[in-house]
Amino acid sequence: MSDVNAPTDLPIEQKNFKLPKWSELVYAIKASGMKERLWFTFFALAIYRFAVQIPVWGVNAEALKALGANNPILAMVDMFSGGALASLSVMALGIGPYITASIVMQLLTAVIPKLEELQKDGGEAGRRQISQITRYASVGIALLQSFVVVRLFTSNAGILMPGVDPAWFFPAALTALTAGSLFSVWLSELITERGVGNGSSILIFVGIISALPFYISQTGALVQADPSRWVGLGILLAIYALTITLIVLLQESFYKVYIVQARRQVGRKIYGGGDSFIPFKLNPAGVMPLIFTFILLSFPSVIVDFVMQTKPTGVLFEALLTYKKWMVPSSPVYIAVEFGLILFFSYFYVTLVPNLQPKQIAENLRKHGNAISGVKPGGPTGDYLEALISKLTFIGASMLGIITLIASSSTSMTGISTLAGLGTTALIIMVGVALDTVNQIRVQLLAKQYEGFLKS
Repeated sequence: MSDVNAPTDLPIEQKNFKLPKWSELVYAIKASGMKERLWFTFFALAIYRFAVQIPVWGVNAEALKALGANNPILAMVDMFSGGALASLSVMALGIGPYITASIVMQLLTAVIPKLEELQKDGGEAGRRQISQITRYASVGIALLQSFVVVRLFTSNAGILMPGVDPAWFFPAALTALTAGSLFSVWLSELITERGVGNGSSILIFVGIISALPFYISQTGALVQADPSRWVGLGILLAIYALTITLIVLLQESFYKVYIVQARRQVGRKIYGGGDSFIPFKLNPAGVMPLIFTFILLSFPSVIVDFVMQTKPTGVLFEALLTYKKWMVPSSPVYIAVEFGLILFFSYFYVTLVPNLQPKQIAENLRKHGNAISGVKPGGPTGDYLEALISKLTFIGASMLGIITLIASSSTSMTGISTLAGLGTTALIIMVGVALDTVNQIRVQLLAKQYEGFLKS
């Protein structure tokens, strides 16, 4: 959605701002400040990928790869970390702890009045304070996740190299993984502030991209060993192409709410009085609901595997077996939970975005002397927008969930198990992040036009 604090005739101006599709990148590089942002993003990503190659001291890389290959959940999580988890790199946790802390903080903000006051009425200082609390929480979560990951890995024989003392390895690995996670958070914030796109999403995007060659080579070997799988591979690629098309349509679709501008006279000239519109995206949350859902569904599975290593008995053992039976990506329970979480986080995200608050939009329109066509200003406008945003969010979230389920079930239907990780949420996240980044570049180019630095 466009910034409601901006001039309400902004969408009309957008119609006059048309860049050739194949020349947008060239314009972006030449635009004032864009070239520096792009170079900074590439440089930060190069540092991140270099850090991913640094393993925690004392681990046996070959034994770790075998462990990840035998555990589908770890293999799927590893894809999002760009191979950092399989090699127990210092960046193995990535920004997962920070995302988890952000989810917890946003939930607490909705139930704790003090935090809600900081977010809504505290202004920029309040938001910075909440961000700082989130960082502190991410340290604690990173320590907890580091403990679980290290214990889970080291409980298997052969993970540590000969001569490595576990008493020294454990605290060193905990410190390295926690520091790597905090470094990922710092790097993602720098990309968001000084680079292009959302830093957290960009890091996840790069992790998925870096895993593609491995998945392609595995699929090639599978098809060569069994030529009859060529048909299944062709069907799967067709489903992936359809998935990409649907994601592009979902991300780019929006609903126009037409507004009537008030006329104002300055001297002999009359300004305003024309019709404009505010575009409400069908899926304003983008891929963030998928990322949140993946984090919440994947880490409990890792904890269950960790607890199973302790050989529990009785009721706990039965409960863990039941969880492992039903909470697998192909089970109906997992699919239902995944779909429900996507809906929940889509609505939850919308309630947190300042530019999607109906009362605020209605108030801004009233202050500028504008109104939605056919709707009275003030309270009725807020009620209308609230109902509209709720309907759009439900439609967009449902479509996102359905697309995710289609992609998730496609690998099992076609028998191409080597692309199971890519077929769940990775493909959708990859396409969604790419679209969001391109849209942010377009917004910045449009801003440059209004500043007079870019001439169409």
